[in-house]
Amino acid sequence: MKKSTQVAMGGICASLCLFLMFMTCMFPFTQFAFPALAGIVLIAVVFENGRPTATLVYVAVSILSLIIVPVKEAAFLFVGFFGYYPIIKSKLEQLRPRLIEYLVKFLIFNASVIGCYAILIYIMGIDEVLEETGMFGQYSLLVLILLGNIMFIIYDFAITNLTYVYTSWFRPKILRKIQ
Repeated sequence: MKKSTQVAMGGICASLCLFLMFMTCMFPFTQFAFPALAGIVLIAVVFENGRPTATLVYVAVSILSLIIVPVKEAAFLFVGFFGYYPIIKSKLEQLRPRLIEYLVKFLIFNASVIGCYAILIYIMGIDEVLEETGMFGQYSLLVLILLGNIMFIIYDFAITNLTYVYTSWFRPKILRKIQ
């Protein structure tokens, strides 16, 4: 692929990621879905331009998200997990045995999400996050962590399948024409 095409693809993917991040303020309850979708867009950058360029796109989108996205929870989730996970996922899947791979994935997910919320609550002072869970009682944080881990399994599975679709269908049929 020509260098100009790579730069254009990186820019298009960055703008699409930023658009998805900005959409979190348009629709309620999308502070998890749109950052996850924005991260999935980076799969194309990883395959077409490589991990270093995908990391550069991630950093650019992260900085811009923190500045212009009104929903800071979504911006922090993108920066803290959803943005870089699709970039490092294939490296994590090289770990053997499989049990170690999954333990490392879950450790990264839980540490990232807990870290993001700790920054939001204790450093940024956004207490609304705690108020949203108050009606569920004292076990609400444990339930949310459990549900988050279930959603992570689904997200990981979705990335695996979307990567397969991208490499076996979209890339040969669509991108072949613009190379």
